[in-house]
Amino acid sequence: MTITCFIRYEIDPYQREAFKEYAENWGRIIPRCGGRLVGYFLPYEGTNNVAWGLIAFDSLASYEAYRKKLKADAEARKNFETAVAKRIILREERTFVEAVDGAFNVSAAPEGAR
Repeated sequence: MTITCFIRYEIDPYQREAFKEYAENWGRIIPRCGGRLVGYFLPYEGTNNVAWGLIAFDSLASYEAYRKKLKADAEARKNFETAVAKRIILREERTFVEAVDGAFNVSAAPEGAR
């Protein structure tokens, strides 16, 4: 069973570009440390201060091993430190979820295939 760490960020809306850079940095760091990056998402329309990050793992044990590697990774530490120094992230929440088979990654039906 794959679990996904769903991270909800409350960000400073005036630092959207700084959060984008922060998220892009994780694109290199997370896979190197053992996570499968599903993606980071910035607000587009509506609420302007909430962003999300999704990282998949084979198990909670895999997540714990990833966390150890993350703490030892110099680029990861620098990314965290920069976010704190610039106050890009005001609040962060983590929830672990699993996908519902049959209701995940389902493509649209072709026209007339109903």
